[in-house]
Amino acid sequence: MPAWTATLTWKSACFIVVMCCALAAALGALVHVEVTRQTVDNARDRALEKLSDATRAYEAGEALPPRSSLDPAGLPASLRKLAVGGRRGTVVAEYRGRQVMWAAAPADGRALATAVDYSQAARTISGLDHAIIGSSGLAIGGTLLLGAFAVTRVTRRLQQTAAVARRISHGDLDARVDDPRTRDSSRHQDEVATVAGALDTMAATLQGKLEREQRFTADVAHELRTPLTGLQAASELLPEGRATELVRERVRTMRGLTEDLLEISRLDSGREVVETDLHQLARLARRVVRASGTATEVVVVRDAMVETDRRRLERVLGNLVVNAHRHGREPVVLTVDGPVVTVRDHGDGFPEYLVERGPQRFRSGAGAGAGSGKGHGLGLTIAVGQAGVIGARLEFRQAEGGGAEAVVTLP
Repeated sequence: MPAWTATLTWKSACFIVVMCCALAAALGALVHVEVTRQTVDNARDRALEKLSDATRAYEAGEALPPRSSLDPAGLPASLRKLAVGGRRGTVVAEYRGRQVMWAAAPADGRALATAVDYSQAARTISGLDHAIIGSSGLAIGGTLLLGAFAVTRVTRRLQQTAAVARRISHGDLDARVDDPRTRDSSRHQDEVATVAGALDTMAATLQGKLEREQRFTADVAHELRTPLTGLQAASELLPEGRATELVRERVRTMRGLTEDLLEISRLDSGREVVETDLHQLARLARRVVRASGTATEVVVVRDAMVETDRRRLERVLGNLVVNAHRHGREPVVLTVDGPVVTVRDHGDGFPEYLVERGPQRFRSGAGAGAGSGKGHGLGLTIAVGQAGVIGARLEFRQAEGGGAEAVVTLP
């Protein structure tokens, strides 16, 4: 079935049509039955009254009234049998192409019958039925239009609320439904306004919490910078030895973590300024590999000129290359194919959570595959953030034949 048949508007329209049809059918049937009953009763009363006149004339030996006779040819057999049996009765039947109300009574073992024209009454009932059908159609159409208009207004507000919820889930914490009913306390709030108000409140609360966390992260990283700088300078004064090397390594790790935290806080703030220029992608990729100091093979299938922020793109590719060497296995291959750059290793592949939901901070996927066992889990997070800033798409997937594959698609 088409997808639109699952919408609330379609379901509501079907419900309105079914209910209107049921109501119109019920009312039409009631009107038809009542009008028909009254019409038949009136025709029967006139026929019986005429039959009484005919009976009095027959008993008095006078001439019978018009359209009254003994055993007329058109008298229905059932009514003739009833009259011959000594009982009076009436029946509607067709006679000479017209609807006739017959009335018959016993008359010396024969049937004395009279006929009353019923065609006009039959046409009245038929016209009434057509009027009921026509008015029901108009009522159903009008109700459907009004109902669709009312339901569409509700569904439009629901769709707006859903769109804002999706924007919030994608990181736009400034998005709000801002339903006018929620701003004016004197106005009645329906269920949609209640949901919209709850969503706005949730978004504001979430935004406040995230902003406090971002400020805390930035403040901590900034405050750690100064003592770490002093600690690194002090470590350079220590005598050479294994212990000194361990201290220097830990200090470098902490400085790297601090710088990463500061970079993430800047990305979270959404106030990054992009400085774009034209760059040859293959040359930029080779520079990234040289700067990483790793044995990474660079394969250029098709070079391209891209307009991007060189520093941020180098940061993205550098983090991917370092991650591939740190958590995967050689050979690591960086491939340039037009505006698409692929970094592949031949390890156990990315963890499933990373492929499905993307990298998570401070989770290095201990277990297997790229991104497991070592590191603080911020390298790929920064790569995703910087890729978003320059408008690139970064995908993580399992490579055919084994290994992890990160694909950067530039605009």
